[in-house]
Amino acid sequence: MTAVVLLSVACTDRRSGGGNDAPADSTGVADSVPNDTLEELISETPMPKAADELFDDFIFNFAASKKVQLARIHFPLQVVKGEEHEQVQKSGWTTDHFFMQQGFYTLIFSDEAQMQLCNDTSVNHVTLEKIYLNKKFVKQYVFGRENGLWMMQRVQLIDLDESPNASFLNFYSKFVADSLFQVESLSATVDFVGPDPDDDFAQMEGVITKDTWPAFAPELPSDMIYNIIYGDQTAAGDKRVFVIRGIANGFEVELTFKQSGEHWRLTKLVT
Repeated sequence: MTAVVLLSVACTDRRSGGGNDAPADSTGVADSVPNDTLEELISETPMPKAADELFDDFIFNFAASKKVQLARIHFPLQVVKGEEHEQVQKSGWTTDHFFMQQGFYTLIFSDEAQMQLCNDTSVNHVTLEKIYLNKKFVKQYVFGRENGLWMMQRVQLIDLDESPNASFLNFYSKFVADSLFQVESLSATVDFVGPDPDDDFAQMEGVITKDTWPAFAPELPSDMIYNIIYGDQTAAGDKRVFVIRGIANGFEVELTFKQSGEHWRLTKLVT
C-alpha cells in the first residue's frame, strides 16, 4: 500500500473499539517512517484523482506533500487581514503540515446534519481554520474546487471575536484551562456513550455526574485547535459538537455542548 493511500482517510465514523488509542504525537499515519522519508514517498507518488472527490481525502495529501502544495496553491497567494493585503510568492511559501505532526485534528459543528457534509461530494468550498485560543485570532485557509481539483485560493486572518463560533471558543478556552470551571460547566448529568469493556464490538450507555467526571474526562487540546468548515455553513444556534478525530488510527471523541443564556454546558460525551 502506498503512502498516499494511507493518507486518503474518509470522513466516516472511526471511533476506536477501546479507550487506549489516544492521539499520537507523531503523524499517526506511519509512525515507523521519519517525516522526511514519508514526505519523499508521498512526493514521488501521484495523488490519485479520487482524492479530489472529498476534501478530507485531499487535505491529508496536501498537508503531507510540499510538491502537492506548490501545485495546488494559487500563487501569488493572497493573505488578507482586514484592509491589509499581502501576497506570498511560490518561492516564499513554507510547507505547512497543518495537523499531521500531532496525529489528530478537531472539528466544530452546530448539529449532526453538518457532520455529514464531509461525506458530500457536491461541497466545492471549504475553509480550514487554525484557531489560536491564547492569541485570540483565527487563520483561515480558503479552498475551492476548480475544474474538479481542490485549490487553496487565499488566506484570511480574523480576530477570534469575529468568528461565528466566538462565544463557544471563548468558553472552550476557559473550559480546557480551568478544572473547576470545567466541572461547573457540566449538565447535572452528562449522557455517555463508550466502548463496552466486556465486548469489543459493543457500546455501553450511561450518565456521568459531576463527582464521577474526573474518571471520564478526556484530554482536550488547548492553545491552538483546528476546524474545517464545509461549504457555506454558519455557526448558528445554541449547540456545538466538538470532535477530536485521530488520523488513520480510529480514535474519535465527541463532546456536545448546549448554550443556555450566556452559559455553555456539556450535555453528552461519546468516545
